[in-house]
Amino acid sequence: MSDRRRAILEGAARVIARRGVRGLRVSDLAVEADVSTALIYYHFKDRTGILRHALAFISDRADRYTGATGEPGGADEPGAATGSGTAAGVGAAPPTMEPHRRLERILLLEFQDLPEVRENSTAWGELRAHTIFDPELRDELTTAGAAWVEEVADLLAAVCPAAPGAAVTAAAERLTALLEGLSSRWLSGLVPVEHARDLMRGAIGVEIGRLGSRAA
Repeated sequence: MSDRRRAILEGAARVIARRGVRGLRVSDLAVEADVSTALIYYHFKDRTGILRHALAFISDRADRYTGATGEPGGADEPGAATGSGTAAGVGAAPPTMEPHRRLERILLLEFQDLPEVRENSTAWGELRAHTIFDPELRDELTTAGAAWVEEVADLLAAVCPAAPGAAVTAAAERLTALLEGLSSRWLSGLVPVEHARDLMRGAIGVEIGRLGSRAA
């Protein structure tokens, strides 16, 4: 991805997070990204193209910062993030990491008190809310959400290989839905970040316990 294209998408994420989808105007985005409006139209054709590519950019960025290296409980664990540094650009989590711990990582790293994570989660929420009244991004959001559920379901299946597939998928849907709700409350200042993480850890334990019981 070219530097200017990335700058436009980063600017779009910032504008959407601050002003919502309705507040995204190409002229304002040009100022935010320090590019011309002509360059934006050259790369993305129209406003809908900007939104679709911004959604993909936000999803890819979330995959990057939830794939941070290190072991749970280490210096780069979400509980240790206090706003200094960034998880962006680091390598993927080791494939040999035990599935339960890997599952906790990808979910708990959504609760990092870092500007990039706050911006990403807020922009995702704005895009999701936009589809309530305007279906233009519904298919893309559905696809992104389904991929996220599938990723969580694969890890749950690795933890509880004998559990029925339908039960694993349902558990993944509940966990991802809970994460979105907790993220919204945390970003709104209604729930402290540590409490949100504790609730998420507890829910992961409940779902794994339930799947273990189903398997037995």
